[in-house]
Amino acid sequence: MFFIGITGGVGAGKSAILNYMKENYRCRVMLADEIAHELMQPGSVCYDRLLLMFGMEDVWQPDGNFDNAKLASVLFSDSEKREALNRVVHPAVKMYVAEQYEYENEREQFDFLILEAALLIEEKYDAICDELWYIYTSEENRRKRLKQNRGYSDEKIDRMFASQMSEETFRTHCAEEIDNNGTPEQAFRQIDLILEKKCFPQAES
Repeated sequence: MFFIGITGGVGAGKSAILNYMKENYRCRVMLADEIAHELMQPGSVCYDRLLLMFGMEDVWQPDGNFDNAKLASVLFSDSEKREALNRVVHPAVKMYVAEQYEYENEREQFDFLILEAALLIEEKYDAICDELWYIYTSEENRRKRLKQNRGYSDEKIDRMFASQMSEETFRTHCAEEIDNNGTPEQAFRQIDLILEKKCFPQAES
């Protein structure tokens, strides 16, 4: 089973890429953000430790779950608290991903396991992935998409762009680059060609 880690800047169109791969290949797609959210639920791996850290903060719903908007506000304004949360959640996510890789590898139900994570490189997922792929979309196009699809302001987009890795850094760490500046079909064709070459060489003409 081939394990691919997919990353790229915010607004790069990673979701469309992942949906295409899920619909057209025998693969399981995992999203690091969704895993982290699950691991922060009451009764889960990280919850008790986070309760000790943030118990006095106004970040809780009446049912004991995190209020995501309030938590995001606290983390954005306090780098120490953000780093403290990351030290709890990120290793737990990575452990979960490694366990799921072993599980799926033994089941042999999929040709690919795919992980999408914003911090794929920073968290050194190259140690457990076979390859990292970079979804490249220009800052201009990403800005347009974030304004149109999510209603983000230029100020918010500027802050998000400033916190992310440079294009050069993504390219240095990733084995493949998908150019997603054109039509979705153009990006999908690139994926098909890469996978045919790497994983299905017998399908080449």
